Amino acid sequence: MKLTLIGAGGFRTPVIYRALAAGEVTTRYDEVAFYDIDQGRLDRIGCVLDGISEELGVTVPVTMTTSLDAAVDGADIVYCAVRAGGMAGRILDETAALAQGVIGQETTGPGGITFALRTVPIITSIAELVARRAPEATFVNFTNPVGLVTEAARRILGDRVIGICDAPLDLCKRVAGALGRDPEDLWFDYFGINHLGWLRGVLDGGRDILPGLIANPDRLETFEEGRLFGADWLRSVGMIPNEYLYYYDFNAEALAAMQAGNVRSAFLAKQQAAFFAGRGTPAEALRDWKRTHAAREASYMEEAWTGREDEMADIVAARGSGDYGRLALDLIDALHSDGHRVMILDVPNRSSLPFLDDEAIVEVPCVIGRGGIVPVAIGSVPLEAQGLILSVRAAERAAIEAALSGSRAMAIRALALHPLVPSVNVAERILDGYLAGQPALVEQFGAA
Repeated sequence: MKLTLIGAGGFRTPVIYRALAAGEVTTRYDEVAFYDIDQGRLDRIGCVLDGISEELGVTVPVTMTTSLDAAVDGADIVYCAVRAGGMAGRILDETAALAQGVIGQETTGPGGITFALRTVPIITSIAELVARRAPEATFVNFTNPVGLVTEAARRILGDRVIGICDAPLDLCKRVAGALGRDPEDLWFDYFGINHLGWLRGVLDGGRDILPGLIANPDRLETFEEGRLFGADWLRSVGMIPNEYLYYYDFNAEALAAMQAGNVRSAFLAKQQAAFFAGRGTPAEALRDWKRTHAAREASYMEEAWTGREDEMADIVAARGSGDYGRLALDLIDALHSDGHRVMILDVPNRSSLPFLDDEAIVEVPCVIGRGGIVPVAIGSVPLEAQGLILSVRAAERAAIEAALSGSRAMAIRALALHPLVPSVNVAERILDGYLAGQPALVEQFGAA
């Protein structure tokens, strides 16, 4: 079986390689290909992988290549984690919105829409290549914005596309920890779309034990979302929101922090430039990667705790490295193993959330086995959650159409439909500010 990772110059690649080298997967991979457009980044990450091999005493044969055709040819599994436009593009996504007094975040709000305008055409071309060169491959998408990009890729590859995000899994683990339980022993009643979801219940033998946690301020203080949203608000909503709901529930506070200089893309750009400019032995490269990765995680959602640094210090220190790599590998193991496994994935709705159409990409628990992936029935959800999901999905779907058609009017519509954008005129100014830094897209989106 051949595994291909597209975007292997990214920071998650060593996590995937370590899991393979440590024998933490049950699927046998006869061939592994890591692809990136940037040879320099690929070389630096390759040095980190050599450091992992030295540390573990195990080497996984990997083909490192800048040829997408060669990487994809004959693949059985394709992981896709690309960043169209690099970190400069992300800076533009965030600052073009902030310049108009709107939340500037990579996936949430107008930043996610502008990110999609340049990402969807690239993902579509990759999907078309996969369709030609690896017609039976399972396509696992971690490219942001995950839900939107997954839907776009499905237009080419259909049911072979599965979206993943580690945020729901990490939330469930943290809640289980606050409950003093092993997450494997519990059922997590989670629903939503990518970066817009809620944990509605935690079932233990059919009994929901989440209300007891929500009623206990001391326990809520022990994990990130409990402290981030506060006991009073969580009691009010009766659910635990995905951390990205902070940008909606505490919009003014997040925006003020961003306007004060907490723009994550600027921090990451400086940090990554230093890492990729580094030199040294494989052991030194691995040390640099670990240090950079830890700092990256420690600064995650920094705008959410600006002014609360002392209060959040222990939460930040306890934050893990995220489970994207393991989540992707575990998904493939589940699809090729006997029995069934439950994972929260980004998949077509079918009838999981009845207020959405069948093809809308939802983020819900799914039962996985050799027969495929089946999303569970969530049923009715609170009206406020429905309304927010519907608004964001409408904006995302318009963004897909804008990206594929090159329509300026549709791009403005996508921005204006998003609930974090206050007016059509603001949407137009955000688009123009974004295009000012993207000359390659001006011809495409510059005129109605």
